[in-house]
Amino acid sequence: MSGKFLQGAVSRGLREAGAVLRDETTIFSRHRPKMTFLGLTPFVTNDTFIAPSASIIGEVTNWDQSSVWYGAVVRADSSHPITIGFNSSIGEGSVVTTLRKNGSLKTGFPPVCHIGHYVTVGAGSVLKSCRIDDLVVIGEKCTIMEGALVEANVMLEPGTVVPAYARIPAGQKWGGNPAKFVANLTHDEVEDIKRTSTEIHQRAKEHILEFLPVGNTYVHLEELERQQKDVKQG
Repeated sequence: MSGKFLQGAVSRGLREAGAVLRDETTIFSRHRPKMTFLGLTPFVTNDTFIAPSASIIGEVTNWDQSSVWYGAVVRADSSHPITIGFNSSIGEGSVVTTLRKNGSLKTGFPPVCHIGHYVTVGAGSVLKSCRIDDLVVIGEKCTIMEGALVEANVMLEPGTVVPAYARIPAGQKWGGNPAKFVANLTHDEVEDIKRTSTEIHQRAKEHILEFLPVGNTYVHLEELERQQKDVKQG
């Protein structure tokens, strides 16, 4: 095969690919949703949804049916692990991290970040070396600082700031900056906590099915072939 023939074939292929993608451009990105850091690789189950624009880095453990949504960052690069529990979700643009490598808590406990089961973290929230027990709803743009403890069956209103080493008792709703007691949760509100996390998981399952890790260029090619076949038949 001559060099000119090969060059012509490659050029023709590039022109045809450009024609396919002229109207619907596929953007190829080198972004890695899962990133190994210093030999520590995030653990993700088969039914965990990690959005293509999210980032989970280092010693992160995602339990079954958990999800990390678009633009969120879960960064365990300071020798302190992060755990995201069963059926829990990290909303769009949220940041979950820990203290620096040599950092420590005044309580004497390790500065890990633990997120329990059936926890919903609203979009734009920041969690740092805190503990969130099971069945908690964290509203959008909340901030939970190091050493803070949020007990089970709690709702935090959007924009709530939980100061370092603060404790939010079980069965209550808190809000404000700094966080203050609002009300005790009703039975229906407690039931809504688990229902909310389950609904988010169902939505995440749909995104798992739609997201194609190998890219979707071939979908456009198949569509073009169908259009050409319809033209010939017409």
